[in-house]
Amino acid sequence: MGLDYYDILKVDKHATEEDLKKSYRKLAMKWHPDKNPTNKKEAEAKFKQISEAYEVLSDPHKKAVYDQYGEEGLKGMPPPSSSGGDTNRFKEFSFNPRNAEDIFAEFFGNNPFEFSSMNRAKSTRFQSDSTGGFFGGFTGPENAFRSYTEGVGVGGGCQPKKPPVVESKLSCSLEELYTGSTRKMKISRSVIKANGQTVQESEILTIDVKPGWKKGTKITFPEKGNEKANQLPADLVFVIDEKPHEVYNRDGNDLVVHKKVSLVEALTGTSLKLNSLDGRDLTIPITDIISPGYELVIAKEGMPIAKEPGRKGNLRIKFEVKFPSNLTADQQSALKHVLAG
Repeated sequence: MGLDYYDILKVDKHATEEDLKKSYRKLAMKWHPDKNPTNKKEAEAKFKQISEAYEVLSDPHKKAVYDQYGEEGLKGMPPPSSSGGDTNRFKEFSFNPRNAEDIFAEFFGNNPFEFSSMNRAKSTRFQSDSTGGFFGGFTGPENAFRSYTEGVGVGGGCQPKKPPVVESKLSCSLEELYTGSTRKMKISRSVIKANGQTVQESEILTIDVKPGWKKGTKITFPEKGNEKANQLPADLVFVIDEKPHEVYNRDGNDLVVHKKVSLVEALTGTSLKLNSLDGRDLTIPITDIISPGYELVIAKEGMPIAKEPGRKGNLRIKFEVKFPSNLTADQQSALKHVLAG
């Protein structure tokens, strides 16, 4: 039975390119022969299989052939039960795995380890014979791998560095931050293929904006920045920004409305009509006398509290009383008569 590349790389058939890369990085580091000096022979075999699995599954054409015909079909080796016609079909494919160390170098640099002078060339550090087996193997000090993974330069090498995060502003309306929403962001970035070629790829990122999120909230997509040789991709960070609203202002978890009323309304009462951020019609009766600076607080009509689902802030209505610019003599007399009582 042929190799199960999905099982070797610990991914499923729907794994994305990023899934394949993450799994390869983890497993290649774990099974690199220089990290396994006590069981180097087993490590070399596993390391070869991990590299071969990544090479096949990361290439759409090779993956399609493998999914249909398995390892035997991919390598032009039909199973014993194949008919003559099938044999000819298998001969159409002739996959020879790349040098495993070459793939490793594309991820972690050309010289991540310090080797003895007789083994510095990649071709002598890790070679394959005509049957796909390995000889020679890895040499070098046992602590080379440890020094590398700790970020200490060994023989001039160093651990791939990660650049600073790349931030982008994500503007949201107050309605979106009240009810929550799903935003899809299309990004385009440079990606290094297994053969070392840099290409541009587009991807759709989904952001689930939660009710109650505030300006400044950050959403991180690890390693979705541009890929460069010998450097890890940067993290992409989207920062929530809040669009101005024509009626409501936000103050923490509270919503604030500024309302002007006439002097008559301030003295005799009125009612306000507001449309809530989730589309409800609110009718708010005002029965108190409204003095300058008066503020009416309506509980639980503010913004949702993101960290306390089910709870909301308050709606605060701040009033401004419009005084008349002048009064007639009769009006003044009438007011004195009313207010004097």
